[in-house]
Amino acid sequence: MSPETGGGAAAPGGATVAEPETTVDDHVDSPWVAIVWDDPVNLMPYVTYVFQKLFGYTRAKAHELMLQVHNEGKAVVSSGTREKMEGDVRKLHTAGLWATMQRDS
Repeated sequence: MSPETGGGAAAPGGATVAEPETTVDDHVDSPWVAIVWDDPVNLMPYVTYVFQKLFGYTRAKAHELMLQVHNEGKAVVSSGTREKMEGDVRKLHTAGLWATMQRDS
């Protein structure tokens, strides 16, 4: 970078093109997660079914996640962008499950 260009890059013909200012958040969208919490209402087979239908998990994987919810009180069931997690939490609520989202740590 030369002082004459003021921090920009030279374009064909000698014109200066300013480089966009970026921050870490522009490059890395921290992943978000959807968490399902244990509740006293939904039966275990139903929770397993919901995980299979909403997320396409195998019966074994859905059962494993359901047991984690039951035994540990919660389980991360999906991850991705904030917008995707908002949609997943909405679907889980529609299915009657208690779900929240948070930034993955």
